[in-house]
Amino acid sequence: MRIISGKYKGRRIVAPKKLPVRPTTDLSKESLFNILNHQFNFSELNVLDLFAGTGNISYEFASRGSSSITSVDGDLGCVTFIKKTAQEFDMDITAIKSDVFKFLERSKAKFDVIFADPPYDMEQEQFENIVKLIFDNELLDEEGLLIIEHSPHTKMDHLEHFSSNRKYGSSIFSFYEYELEETDEDDEDED
Repeated sequence: MRIISGKYKGRRIVAPKKLPVRPTTDLSKESLFNILNHQFNFSELNVLDLFAGTGNISYEFASRGSSSITSVDGDLGCVTFIKKTAQEFDMDITAIKSDVFKFLERSKAKFDVIFADPPYDMEQEQFENIVKLIFDNELLDEEGLLIIEHSPHTKMDHLEHFSSNRKYGSSIFSFYEYELEETDEDDEDED
């Protein structure tokens, strides 16, 4: 895998083959970050990367200047690899070994961007539970964005706070956010 933009653009990261991961493809990653680039100033973001795997997404945020990144994965090998890579690149990434669902139940932090890339074969209810826990526990900033990567077999567009999705090959990114309150000015425009 390679970092596609920012300070570490072009740097290759080679993860051990034994890690139980399916990294986001470079094409999907590039498309996702093009979307985020229009919405956020990366240097101000507090990012949560769930089911972080190799840390692929965390490294992209760090390369673009995000300095508050939390990567959560249940696999010790993945967490160890993320810590080692973050140290090598001098990236400010906090890697936590935890069951993602337990982490979401206990966390009190708020994040601007939450990215989740669960195993594609995870049960539909568990995918839905990610969205529920994040919004029920108010882990997403009111102007923040939750992104869940999933396969076409998993349906995510019926859930509350769903705003849109994008398909790249065999991956879909579903986006969730709070609806912003309409102001009086918006009402006047409709007259």
